[in-house]
Amino acid sequence: MHQPQIIIVQTGTPPEDIRQQYGDLPDWFSQAIGVPLKEILVVRVFDGDELPAPDPRRLAIITGSWAMVTEKLPWSEKTAAWIRSAMAVSMPLFGVCYGHQLMAYALGGEVRYLDSVRETGCLSVSLREAAKNDPLVGTLPDSFPAHLTHMQTVSRAPQGAKVLADSAADGHQIVRYGPNAVSTQFHPEFTVAAARAMTARNSEIFAAEGRDTQAIIDGITQTPEATRLLTAFIAQYVAGYRPQ
Repeated sequence: MHQPQIIIVQTGTPPEDIRQQYGDLPDWFSQAIGVPLKEILVVRVFDGDELPAPDPRRLAIITGSWAMVTEKLPWSEKTAAWIRSAMAVSMPLFGVCYGHQLMAYALGGEVRYLDSVRETGCLSVSLREAAKNDPLVGTLPDSFPAHLTHMQTVSRAPQGAKVLADSAADGHQIVRYGPNAVSTQFHPEFTVAAARAMTARNSEIFAAEGRDTQAIIDGITQTPEATRLLTAFIAQYVAGYRPQ
C-alpha cells in the first residue's frame, strides 16, 4: 500500500467560521505546497490521532495551533516525544508557529509568553549572519514579509541549534536543529484572505490591546519568500516534488 511521503501533524484547527470559508489547516498547507490533500497523510494529534513511527523516508510538517506549548497538554507532550524519536532517525521535520515552539521545547529549549503580548500581522523577518551559510535559508533575501500571529515564543533555543532569523518582537523566527530539521515562527501557509479574516475576527481583542486592526489588515500582503522556504525544504526530500 502506498504511503504518502508528506505527513501533516495537525496540532489545532481554526474557528468554525474560518474553516467554513477557508478550509482547515491541512487545506492551507496543501494549497501552499501544491500537493493534493489526498496525497498527504493528516494526523490530527490534537484530536487523539496516533502518529506513525518516525521514518526518514517521509517528511513531517508540524502545524500551528490555538493551544499553548506551555500548557503541556497530553497530546502535545506525546508529539514532543515523537519529535525526539524522529530526530533520532534523521526524519525531515518542518515546524510552523506552535510546531516551531514545540520542536524547540521537545529538543531542550524553552518557550514562554512574549513580552509584547502578541506579534500579529504581515511583518518583516530578517536573516541573521548565521543564515548566510545555510543551504536552505541562505537563499532568502536579507529581509522579507511573513504572516505572524502568536503569543508565545521560543525564549531559548536548544543546545546546538542555530537561530537564523528574527523580527522586531521575536528573536527566534527561524531555527535549524540539524541537517533535516527546521522551524519557523511565521506562517508560510497563510493566504492573504485567510490572514485578513482572522485579523478582522479578533478586532475587539486588538482594540483592547491598543492595536489598529484596520492598519494590520491593510498591511497584509503576499509572502512568497516565506512560502518558498517551506516548498524548498520539501523539494530536498520528497521524490518528484516540484514547487509551484
